[in-house]
Amino acid sequence: MAESFKIDVQPHGKVESGDLIIFVGDDLKPTPAVAKQIGSKGVDLIAKAAATENFKGKAKTAMTIVVPSGLTVDRLIVIGIGGEKERADVDFVQLGGLISGKLNGKIATVVLDLPGVGVSPEAVSDIALGVQMRRYSFDRYKTKKDDKEKKGAARLILNVADPAAVKKVYKAHESVLQGITLARDLVNEPPNVLGPQEFAARAEALTKLGVEVEILDDRAMRKLGMGALLGVAQGSARGGRVAIMRWNGGKASDKPIAFVGKGVVFDTGGISIKPAAGMEDMKGDMAGAACVVGLMHALASRKAKANVVGAIGLVENMPDGNAQRPGDIVTTMSGQTIEIVNTDAEGRLVLADVLWYVQDRFKPKFMIDLATLTGAILVALAQEYAGLFSNNDDLAERLIAAGKATGERVWRMPIGPEFDKMIESKFADMKNTGGRFGGSSTAAALLQRFVNDTPWAHLDIAGTAMGSPQTEISRGWASGWGVRLLDRLVRDHYEA
Repeated sequence: MAESFKIDVQPHGKVESGDLIIFVGDDLKPTPAVAKQIGSKGVDLIAKAAATENFKGKAKTAMTIVVPSGLTVDRLIVIGIGGEKERADVDFVQLGGLISGKLNGKIATVVLDLPGVGVSPEAVSDIALGVQMRRYSFDRYKTKKDDKEKKGAARLILNVADPAAVKKVYKAHESVLQGITLARDLVNEPPNVLGPQEFAARAEALTKLGVEVEILDDRAMRKLGMGALLGVAQGSARGGRVAIMRWNGGKASDKPIAFVGKGVVFDTGGISIKPAAGMEDMKGDMAGAACVVGLMHALASRKAKANVVGAIGLVENMPDGNAQRPGDIVTTMSGQTIEIVNTDAEGRLVLADVLWYVQDRFKPKFMIDLATLTGAILVALAQEYAGLFSNNDDLAERLIAAGKATGERVWRMPIGPEFDKMIESKFADMKNTGGRFGGSSTAAALLQRFVNDTPWAHLDIAGTAMGSPQTEISRGWASGWGVRLLDRLVRDHYEA
């Protein structure tokens, strides 16, 4: 993200130069205040240009008029917000991304006066967040920068009714932006740079924000009996780690809430090795852990009034001579045993031990785990939703609501005795895969055996966190999915 880029918030006023960005509905009319600002010539110019460009003012569309006659600005950018139905459901973060995509490195002024749409300080802050999210790029390993990617000289001015109110609200949004950026950076890092130990060090850096961080190494995990996690890690020359992060922003007497992330820094599949094509993407198999670290950064940075535990299991799944085999049986920290049927079903083994550790040590109000766990969830939900599995209806409904509010949507999937039966083993308490059918649900069924009665939700983010489709706010490979969702959940329901 270009450091020289700056967003200013100013009261409505005359625009003398640079780009001017305004909004119209499907009638191609700006608000009366904007119409007065650009004058009758400007309004007529929009109508004439729209006819030539076949611009209808539909939502998420835009038209650019270069050197507009009668105006002092260099370009007039007209963004459509659609008809009455679309105006009632504007995604302001996505709108910010759309605005950002129209910037060309010059000074630009956005008049946030939308026809038929109220723009609150929260909405303005969402727009600013979307602008910044769109500008993210991961180019630290490029020796030659693309000028089109730099966009370094841009200054964006947001003209609003109450600048002071916006600035106050946006402080929290900046914290969330930092968390998203951190999560994206972690997922994008190459696996030779970011092993389990290096990832743990990134988590430990949160101590600068007041987060208490504890790192468990191989010896500590062996003492705790984390045989499932260690079984995955044993094939790699780089030992596993568990990072425990604690933010104590609530009352001392309050139970914490807990977030658990799968952190497989690279996944070859182990002895059940994956096909070579596309294996490079398996550097992103730690997106769940990245989200948890990004979330903890956001919560600590904005000083959330909640007690929060973040726990991530960090391993590399490799196929050397010491790697676990199909047919092996491992003993988890809980004492339950798991038969290894497929070494590529490794993430659930990591989570099994970390989930048990968190519920046993911290007795949280709830636990939510995030994992790029199954390809099956992409078959079911494509890359539009994360799969949600839960043993608690209230927690599930709150996650669904947070997903609708942020656009990071989740879809509840089935979990029950039928899927539990599919992971029964002849030789151990369970096996680590239930076969081809219902793969996401059988994986969730295994995880549920390690949460006891703790309210729990599992988010399968294989389709949303890495290699995700480009949107107005995510133009790279890693989306940082989940940070906004879970920050919203905490803010709406669990802060004192």
